[in-house]
Amino acid sequence: MSARRTELSRRGFLTGSLLIAAGSVLTTACSTDPVGGSAAGAKTTLNVWYHAYGEVGVQQAVLRYATAFTKANPDIAVKVTWVPGDYSAKLNATLLTESAPDVFEIGDFSESLARRGQIAALDDVYGSARSDFNKNAVDAVGVDGKLYGVKMIDDVMMLYYRKSVLSKAGITPPTTFDGLVAAAKALTTKKNKGLFVGNDGLGDTPGLAVFSNGGDLVTRDGTVAFGSPRALEALTGLKRLRDDKSLLLGFTTDWWDPAALTQGVVPMQWCGLWAMPAVKTALGDDFGVVPWPAFKAGGAPVVRVGGWTGCVNAKGGNVAAAKRFVQWLWVEQAELQKDFAESYGFHVPPRTSVAATAKKLSDGAAKETVELAQKYGKHYPGTWDTAVSSAFSAAAAKIAGGQGEPAGVLADAVKKAQSEIDKQLGR
Repeated sequence: MSARRTELSRRGFLTGSLLIAAGSVLTTACSTDPVGGSAAGAKTTLNVWYHAYGEVGVQQAVLRYATAFTKANPDIAVKVTWVPGDYSAKLNATLLTESAPDVFEIGDFSESLARRGQIAALDDVYGSARSDFNKNAVDAVGVDGKLYGVKMIDDVMMLYYRKSVLSKAGITPPTTFDGLVAAAKALTTKKNKGLFVGNDGLGDTPGLAVFSNGGDLVTRDGTVAFGSPRALEALTGLKRLRDDKSLLLGFTTDWWDPAALTQGVVPMQWCGLWAMPAVKTALGDDFGVVPWPAFKAGGAPVVRVGGWTGCVNAKGGNVAAAKRFVQWLWVEQAELQKDFAESYGFHVPPRTSVAATAKKLSDGAAKETVELAQKYGKHYPGTWDTAVSSAFSAAAAKIAGGQGEPAGVLADAVKKAQSEIDKQLGR
C-alpha cells in the first residue's frame, strides 16, 4: 500500500473554506474549490490548502494559525481551504489551472513537482534553521541540491507488540527477520494470528524488507534499485510469513488502525505513532515498540517515516507572500508546531529542538519511537509515485504469494518502474 493511499484511508473528510484577514474570519464558503477573494487592507490573499484531517480539532487549529499569521502580517490575508476526498487527485488537477493554491501540503514528497517547475525552492525559507530539521526531513524534500518543501509533521511507523503475550510465550521482541518469522509462528494459535501488517498480507513490508537488507528502492540519480540481489533475497523472504499462515488477513480495519492489537486479535502489529494514544488507553503499559528487524547481518532495522510537507506554488502570483507564510508557520513558530504535532493525533515535529521539548514525546514508548526514527528512519524516494510503487507492490505480492519465478517477476517490475521514472525525469 502506498503512503498516499494510506494517508487518505486513515483519515475522515470534511469540507469548507474560510478567508482570514487582519486576524479575523471574513467569509465562509461551502465549496472546496479555490475561489478568488480579497480583504480590505490586505495587499495579498493567499489560498492555503489542507487535506481534510480526520483528527478532531485540526481544522480549527489551522484557522487559528492563519489568524495569528495575519495579525503578524496584516498585509497578507489567508483563505484556508479544507479539501475532502481524494486530495492528491484534486491537488494535481488544480495545479494545472489558474485556480491553483498558493500554499499546499503533500504527503510523500513528489520530486516530479519540482522538476516540472510547479513548486518553488525554499532554501531561503529555512535560513539558519535548516540544521535544526532532522536529516530525514531535509533529505526527503531535496532535488538536485535544493529543498522544495518544509516538513510539517513526521508520521513514524513501527512494530507494536504486547509485552505480556510475548513474555508468557518466552519470546523476546524480534531483532532479526528470522526472529520475527519464528515469533509470528509461535504466537499463532487456532484462534489468533501472530502478526498483522495489512489486510493484503503486505502493507509496508516490501519496502521494509528491501531497506532492512541494505538495499534501496530508487537511487538519487533515478535508477531503480529494488532489483538488486539483496532486494530479491529480502522480498523472497516475505513468503515465509505467508507459508507459515501466521499473518492476519482481511481484518475489519487495516494496519493503520490499532484495533487488531488492542482487541487482542494479534500480539504484534505494524502501525504508526498516531495510534499510540489509543493503544495506551486500551493496553496501559502492556505494549512496546521496535523497528522492523534487520533481515540479516549487514542489514539494518527500519522504521518508516512519512508525514506531510508544506509547499509553495512556483507558478502562482504570490510566491513571496506564500514563502513568508510557510516560513512563519513551519520554521519560526515552535509552539504552534508542537501544538500541531501533539494536540490532534500524535506526530513528531521535524525540527529536532521542537521535538526535544514536546512533552508527550518525552518519555516511554513515544520517546523510544522518536529515537528509533532518528536512528533508523527511512522515507520513500521522491520518484516513488503511484505508477512506480504499483509496479513494485504487484511484484512483491506475486513473490510473497509464490506466483512466478521471483527473479523474473522482479526484473519485469524494474523495467516498468524505470520507464515511469525516466518519464518523470524527462529522459
